[in-house]
Amino acid sequence: MLKDGESGAIIQRDKQTYAVAPHIPCGVTTPETLRKLADAAEKYQAAAIKITSAQRIALVGLKEEDLDNVWRDLGMDKGAAVGLCVRSVKACPGTSFCKRGIRDSLGMGFKLDSLYHGLELPGKLKMGVSGCPNQCAETCIKDIGLAGFSKGWKLFVGGNGGAMPRLASEFASELDDEQALALIDRLVSFYRNNARPHQRFGLMIERMGGIEEFKKAFADYNKP
Repeated sequence: MLKDGESGAIIQRDKQTYAVAPHIPCGVTTPETLRKLADAAEKYQAAAIKITSAQRIALVGLKEEDLDNVWRDLGMDKGAAVGLCVRSVKACPGTSFCKRGIRDSLGMGFKLDSLYHGLELPGKLKMGVSGCPNQCAETCIKDIGLAGFSKGWKLFVGGNGGAMPRLASEFASELDDEQALALIDRLVSFYRNNARPHQRFGLMIERMGGIEEFKKAFADYNKP
């Protein structure tokens, strides 16, 4: 039996079958990809095709002996659905499509995905990019999140769902794209070097004494 993540597979409730979740950056896909997923689901008799909360499309209920052939037929990268790493970046339609969009959340989401998806870290880290204050990408419960406002991006840190949910704290505001990307890069680096094993970003902040103490420590990080 495979462990979760081996061969890009996730063991299911029956402890006999698996799900695979190919990487679909920011949940944007093509008719060709959808056809590949549908063909693989039929060919290998998937029990279900599930749109996940992380904007992926999972094929559920696959046999272990079929997994390598499924990936071969799909010809897609494996999504970082499990493990201590940066998971898929969740993004709303933003100014690309949504009438309420203020900032280009898809463009920013694609950049973050290309930089960080699958990056190994002390714990799992989730990112969200919302094009307006409505936060349809659930920025408020992401480890690192951006929300678009008229004066620029607001950046939030330390959110998570789960058994002990935590709302993210506002960390910076009025950021342009370059400033947001540079700050996120420093935040990821800080987390990689200061978090304990399996510790989420928010728990690291709490361990350091709260958001204000974290800001002080971060201000001194990598100072020349």
